[in-house]
Amino acid sequence: MTEFAVDHSDMVATVTISFPKAKNAIETEGWSTLQTILNDLANDDGVRCVVITGEGEDFCSGAYVGAGRDRGNDSHGLLAMRRVGQCCNTLFNLPKPTIARVNGVAAGAGMNLALACDFVLASDRSRFSEIFARRGLSIDFGGSFILPRIVGMQKAKELVMLAEVIDAAYADELGLVTRVVPEGDLDDLVAEFAGKLAAGPPVALAASKKLLNQSFTSTLDEALEFEGFAQTVQFATDDVKEAGAAFIEKRQPRFNGR
Repeated sequence: MTEFAVDHSDMVATVTISFPKAKNAIETEGWSTLQTILNDLANDDGVRCVVITGEGEDFCSGAYVGAGRDRGNDSHGLLAMRRVGQCCNTLFNLPKPTIARVNGVAAGAGMNLALACDFVLASDRSRFSEIFARRGLSIDFGGSFILPRIVGMQKAKELVMLAEVIDAAYADELGLVTRVVPEGDLDDLVAEFAGKLAAGPPVALAASKKLLNQSFTSTLDEALEFEGFAQTVQFATDDVKEAGAAFIEKRQPRFNGR
């Protein structure tokens, strides 16, 4: 059974997926649980960065299919799939920076769970696969939206339709990951990234994330207008004043999110 643990440290929340015997696969009910966790973290002012990882040697092997197509208590599979989609939507649009800490397998919805995060930090033993076709299925967890935006349409079709397993080095070459490091260095890298993001200006980072996420569906005129509105809001924050004072005083700014 999939379980989730949430740990808090220095404004960073780490969500650990736990179902080691199934490479941290997520059962149908688990997607709703994860979505609830993410919503709670989105509304927690004490959290400025969210890290998602898996227990043990793997990240997440996707949806649990060990006992056939798991639909939880739903009477129709479409309702179960909507839970998967809603979880993806919540993660992708979370108004805080997100990091996928990937070690070992990230397959199917697990791979797209990682790609829906803002940063994918992987160890050199990581393996990725859009494995759906091997299961007789089409892609899910936002992969049809996210993957082509990262690697381009032709490469996305190759990854999805051939459903091959690729290693961390090739994933890095394709731009699927932010950084690849030896397994022993992964936790230090995640801590470094998370610390920098948590120390950043929350209002500005949330706005920049939203602007970038909607860039492929915005015209230039719309993007410029959105940018103008966003900065107008930010100029009224304490964080902009603090950034100016820190520059003059030659020190690091201390942003409070107000």
